[in-house]
Amino acid sequence: MSAPSPSPSPSPSSSPSSSATESVIVTRLRAAGCVFAEDEARLLISTAATPEDLAAMVDRRVGGLPLEHVLGWAEFCGQRIAVDPGVFVPRRRTEFLVRQAAAAVATATALAGSRAVVVDLCCGSGALGAALAGILGRAELYAADIDPAAVRCARRNVAAVGGRVYEGDLYGPLPATLRGRVDILLANVPYVPTEEVGLLPQEARIHEARVALDGGADGLDVLRRVSAQAPRWLAPGGCLLVETSEHQAARAVETVAGSGLIPRVARSEELCATVVVGTMPAH
Repeated sequence: MSAPSPSPSPSPSSSPSSSATESVIVTRLRAAGCVFAEDEARLLISTAATPEDLAAMVDRRVGGLPLEHVLGWAEFCGQRIAVDPGVFVPRRRTEFLVRQAAAAVATATALAGSRAVVVDLCCGSGALGAALAGILGRAELYAADIDPAAVRCARRNVAAVGGRVYEGDLYGPLPATLRGRVDILLANVPYVPTEEVGLLPQEARIHEARVALDGGADGLDVLRRVSAQAPRWLAPGGCLLVETSEHQAARAVETVAGSGLIPRVARSEELCATVVVGTMPAH
């Protein structure tokens, strides 16, 4: 995983002592297998409040904790998203899903001049909903996750854009008044097949909740459940957007079409991202 881009700050190499500190940290990070050691060192130095904090942060990173968990935040769609230990770290490829959702809102004539109703299911840190609300400037945002740690984290990110977060399984905790009103349904569902979870990088496998990774035998179990109920919640012309892998896309399209939505696939070669969009028929 690449390091988040550092925010503008004074160079940590502005003095011989800080240069020496950075050099030592880079050496330790490289030895631990961090590919972007220089970037990570600068982020750690700029984030730490004291030399003691810095030493502890470096130790945690060298020990295998994801950089975002060490920093307490991840950069996503140009925003700093709070990420607590154990919570799924938003991936850069998922920014493509958010951009697809923003484009769907931009082309929806029914939403001209009004606030889009956005639901972020399996929200994790709430990064997707918060980022989309930030892009749109105005949105009625709701999010939900089954993991209590994720919900606590998401509440900080989603509250910042005026949204609400609910704890529970998929649609279960959402207000019933949302049925038939949702314009954008974001669902970054877990899609790693159960037998492949053990092949994930250690940062994900050990430090992120399994419920955020494991998508069942073929990786599509949660997608099936989300897709089956989506028509009850989407407004006419509303869209369900899910991320999947390239080799799962055809089956994901079949699943979305089987629920009565009109599917299409969007891909980004730059981000190695595949998104399936299912649109609720207007009539």
